[in-house]
This record gives sequence, C-alpha cells and structure tokens, in this order.
Amino acid sequence: MAKAQAKMATILSIDGGGVRGLIPAQALGFLEAKLQELDGAEARIVDYFDLIAGTSTGGLVTAMISSPKPNKRPLFSAKEVTDFYLRSLPEIFPQPTRWNLFGGATCLFYGCKYSGQYLGQIFNEMIPNLRLSETITNVLLPTFDIKLQQPIIFSTFEAKENAFKNPFLKDVCIGTSAAPTFFPPHYFTTHDQSSGRSRSFHLIDGGIAANNPTLLAINQIKKMRLKENPGFKNTRPQDYGEILVLSLGTGQEDSQSINYNAKEAAQWGGLGWIQNKGRAPIIDVFMNASADMVDIYMANMFQSGFHKGNYLRIQEANLSGVGVSVDCSCKENLENLVNIGKKLLDKPVSRVDLETGKFEEVQNEGTNKDALTRFAKLLWEEKRKRSSL
Repeated sequence: MAKAQAKMATILSIDGGGVRGLIPAQALGFLEAKLQELDGAEARIVDYFDLIAGTSTGGLVTAMISSPKPNKRPLFSAKEVTDFYLRSLPEIFPQPTRWNLFGGATCLFYGCKYSGQYLGQIFNEMIPNLRLSETITNVLLPTFDIKLQQPIIFSTFEAKENAFKNPFLKDVCIGTSAAPTFFPPHYFTTHDQSSGRSRSFHLIDGGIAANNPTLLAINQIKKMRLKENPGFKNTRPQDYGEILVLSLGTGQEDSQSINYNAKEAAQWGGLGWIQNKGRAPIIDVFMNASADMVDIYMANMFQSGFHKGNYLRIQEANLSGVGVSVDCSCKENLENLVNIGKKLLDKPVSRVDLETGKFEEVQNEGTNKDALTRFAKLLWEEKRKRSSL
C-alpha cells in the first residue's frame, strides 16, 4: 500500500511498556478482525498503514507485524501477537526464584536485572538477516545513543537512502528495548560498502526519548512529503485533515494510587530513584512524561484544526497494583493485562483534557470498539481509493 499514491497518510503508533504491550495487542487484534470483515480473511494491519512506529515493546510488535515471510506476508497476524507474548514474556523477563532472589538488588551495583539473551535469541530465530529497509511497510523505531547522548531514529525511509542507517532489524529492536537497569545497552556497527566506512551505535531504550512515537511518525511523513517521496506527493501533511493516526498506549498508573511524593523523594538519593518498593521511579517518570506530552500536543493539533476524528488515542489510565509493572511476567499478571486490554475496548472513547492533562470521556462517540470500527472503515476506504488510481 505504501508504494501507491496516498491521498491520506495513515499512521499506527505503539508505545513502550514492557509486558504491558499485551494491552495494545488487544486493540490491534480487534482492528484487524474488523478489516478482515471488510476485506477478507487475509487482510493484515500492515496492508493499511503507510508507517508503523513503535518504541521498546511497541517496536517488537511493529517488527512482528511488518516483517515478511518468504511469501511477503507478515510473520504475525495481530491476533498471534498476544499468543506469542504469553509464551515468550516469561522467558524475556524471568521471575525471581529462591536461587536468583537477589538479582534485583545486585543490578543496583553491577549489570542489569535481565541478560537479554532470550530476547536476542527470539530475533535471531524470527528475522536473522532481515534489514530495516526490507519491512513490508515503512516502520520507525526510536532509540537513544548513550555515547552520542542523542536520540537515533531508525526508519525504513532513511534505511533505503543511507547504508549506515540500514542495520539488521533485530539490532534496532534490541536497541529500542534496552531499558536502563532492565537490559544491557546494545552495541552494533553498520557498513557502507561503497565507501568502506563503518558507523557504531551504543543504544538504549527509545522510551528515553519518545515512549510515544506518534509525533516522530508524523514528522517522518512530513519529511517524505518535503523530499517529494512518490508515495506521498499527493498528501499535504501540514494539513491534519490529511493524516489518519491510531496511537496505542500501554497503560498508565491511576494517579490516585501513585505513592510517590516530594517529601519522600527528597530522601531517596540515587539508588532510591532506580529501585524503590519494587519499582524504578526514574523509568516511570521518563515513560509517562514522554507519552503524555506527545499525546497532549497531538490532541491539541488535531482539535485546533477541527480534525479531532482523525486522531484516535486508546490508553488505559487506571492501572494499579502489579499491573503497573513493566516486567512482571507471572501467568496471573499476563492474563490480567490481556483482560485489561479487552475491557479497555468496551470503555468510552476518551481524550486528553488540554487543561488538566487527564483523560476525559468524549460524548457521543461510543466505546473504543466503536471508534476502531469507524477507523477500520476509513482505512478500508483509503485503500480502495488507492487501488482505483
């Protein structure tokens, strides 16, 4: 679809959040089912989006649904993402036993909580030699380079133009998932055969820069328009009426249950910010701040342009207890996250209040299921328009 001339740029964005990636996976499964009702059983998410952006666990989902099998169809359907996560998360985030009970404390002084070996093994099995430029549709994956101290944004667009930005997709996925204190930073090099030069990367979790990659995705589409990319020459991405965005969050903690406060935090010191009551407050702060700032900005842009219907954000704002954790992979919590994602579909459509920053119910728009059903129809209509060109 991305190769056809677009009338409306279509974007899917998936936040970071570790095991909480099971929450947006339920929305993806529902959306794909609706697209199949319109277009047949072989329809897949990747067929309808010009760009899929994902950070951390969102990057893993992005790779799963956009990487090709030998027949050029996606490795995973949206429904299969949930099944894969339920099987694999306990290995990616192995839970403490009596033999490794002190692993969490040890990582305060040396190493990381998890080795990341199983995550690397997964990618070596799924996409061993796939380059970023070879995804079925365009993807965007944010990372942060700790040596350069700046974000590095990997995208299919740039990968096709710049050999240094066309690494193996598995390396980018490991990099965008390397959350500080949880997984080790990921190092790799890329090569330009024409010049004989190399470039090295020292990457950690893209959530440090953009846990919600929606704004980066829109900026990428605008860059392609300015470069007169053939796929977007008919779009005007400066007009938010010509962009269709689905942004999926991985859940936020209920503000009423947060037990951080300034008086206690003043006494934490360095260790307290990275390990406190089984949590890593500094990671929570970075993830929530990044995601919320982007969402508030996007809501403002689309609402001010009278195109609020073109931007759909689905986010669970009332997580509590162990469900807030990004790495609790016990069976009970994983099943609970699946149920949270399913129940979220039946909740009313909500948008960020520009004054309070809180999610408020939108009148007369129904549930998130209703909104996704309408969104599927818009995607299907856009695909039909392109097919008729």
